[in-house]
Amino acid sequence: MQKWGEMMKDKEFIKSLIISFLFLSISLYINFISGTYATRNASYPVSDIILSNTRAFNTAGLFTFCPIVFFIFISVLSIYNPKRIPFVIKSVALFVVIRSIFICLTHLGPFPTEELIRDIELMDKFTFGGDLFFSGHVGIPYLFALMFWQNKTLRYFFIVYSIFMGVVVLLGHYHYTIDVLAAYFITYTIFHMSSSLFKKDKDLFLSCK
Repeated sequence: MQKWGEMMKDKEFIKSLIISFLFLSISLYINFISGTYATRNASYPVSDIILSNTRAFNTAGLFTFCPIVFFIFISVLSIYNPKRIPFVIKSVALFVVIRSIFICLTHLGPFPTEELIRDIELMDKFTFGGDLFFSGHVGIPYLFALMFWQNKTLRYFFIVYSIFMGVVVLLGHYHYTIDVLAAYFITYTIFHMSSSLFKKDKDLFLSCK
């Protein structure tokens, strides 16, 4: 409460906080439009070096609920120190916008075996079906690994979690292998874009103790 009391006296922080939530809202709307478009225009599936040679496992529970727990953890981590919030939200929003652009450009249909284990009522609340490239389940935690790179404990936690989600989406045949691998390279670029675009917010983020 003391940290929040101090930051709420800072007009620049309040302004940045409002902008970050507006940016996030816009990004989520763009994500909805692009996800709907990509799903509606999804083409046929293609062969995959891993998915074509492994059977599908029902990882729907992990695929759905792990990100919810992850979101709660990030929320607590950010609320504990409000200086983190603007850079965290703006970086995630930028990630969502860029991923939305990618899924509009690529219209691969889901891998056939994914449909066999898909829990329609549950999964449709968290994914569109045609929003495959690149994997947000893998990219988002890696983005946080890059943001918290100076904190060795959190850095390794986010990296391990990202790899774990990569295994989950591949075992469940929810993503193609390229969706998972490309997520690391694209996310790395997004982080550096965010660091340049939101330099003041990043400096505030790094000032956290």
